[in-house]
Amino acid sequence: MTTSVATLARLRLAAQGILPTSTSPTPGPVDVVRSMTALQGQDFPGALWSIGLRSPGSSRTDIEAAFNRGELVRSSPLRGTLHVTVAEDLGWILSLTAERMAKGQATRHRQLEITTPDVDQVRGVALALLEVSGGRVTRDELTAAFEQAGQSTKAQRGYHFLFLLCLEGTLVQGPINSDGNGNSQFYVSAREWIKNPRTLDRGDALAELALRYFRSHGPATVSDFQWWSKLTLADIRAGLDGAVGELETIECKGATYYLAPDTAELIGGTVPGSRSVLLLPGFDEYLLGYTDRSAALAPEHAPLTVPGNNGMFKATVVTGGKVAGTWRKAQTAAERERQRAGAVLPELFAALTPNQDKALDKAAKAYARWLNN
Repeated sequence: MTTSVATLARLRLAAQGILPTSTSPTPGPVDVVRSMTALQGQDFPGALWSIGLRSPGSSRTDIEAAFNRGELVRSSPLRGTLHVTVAEDLGWILSLTAERMAKGQATRHRQLEITTPDVDQVRGVALALLEVSGGRVTRDELTAAFEQAGQSTKAQRGYHFLFLLCLEGTLVQGPINSDGNGNSQFYVSAREWIKNPRTLDRGDALAELALRYFRSHGPATVSDFQWWSKLTLADIRAGLDGAVGELETIECKGATYYLAPDTAELIGGTVPGSRSVLLLPGFDEYLLGYTDRSAALAPEHAPLTVPGNNGMFKATVVTGGKVAGTWRKAQTAAERERQRAGAVLPELFAALTPNQDKALDKAAKAYARWLNN
């Protein structure tokens, strides 16, 4: 079975739950994150909206409550960057990825003169601080304690200490820090905070990661999965061998794409989303989930979406599955006069049709409601 690039993009909207297609109950925040497996999360407010737009009817307060209950956590299980996962999934994902990430940072750690005894010391400092602080501490409190113990946190040493403690499963970012305007989290002990961690043997874990990636991100290629997971080719082959029986394949421009059977079924009819206008946050999985983003992002628009190709992805306006512009919150009085629904200032690559413009207003109002609830 073959499909076009335009259809492939809209199939991804369906698979990711951005445009739900079934009559099943609306997913809650935990359902969304479990489906996505690991959701890009270095911009925490943006990550909350990534969850919110896939869970219509859920407010920002609902999503924050899932973090406060210990159902959702944030750590660095993939590519050395922050992701949101369901708490019980974090450990088995790290069991596949942590060793490679640590080895990938070894040169940087030597440059920073971070040694095994240094990590042992800051681990002890962090756990001792948690004991006397009610089980939750801020990043600033941790780095201050490291400094007091004689461990410099300058030149990114503090960041890398926290990264390593999360990578080894000592710390995790959990409950919301309301004193930080709800845009940051407390660090907690992963062992104490994650009550029912799943444990999988390596073969089952590889198969589950592959299956869940292609079900939630497909249509996607093996190269996409390799980029997303950073697993070895041998591990990817093993994982795909264990998952392929539960996946379908389609062809697009000579490449093979894996996807969930229920996503593939949409090809037989009218794939939804051709008239959709969506407001996605920066770093959303719709773009970040693939090494080849050309189905959604035209090459000439990439510099406008990721200026300087510096890894900082702007929030995007997506029409019919294609990135049609970026958006942000207004900063000046003149900008505020042009914003939609008091919350969104679009910067479009080309004029929208009248119907698309109305749909953009509707999307802006939905975001504004979510932002204030």
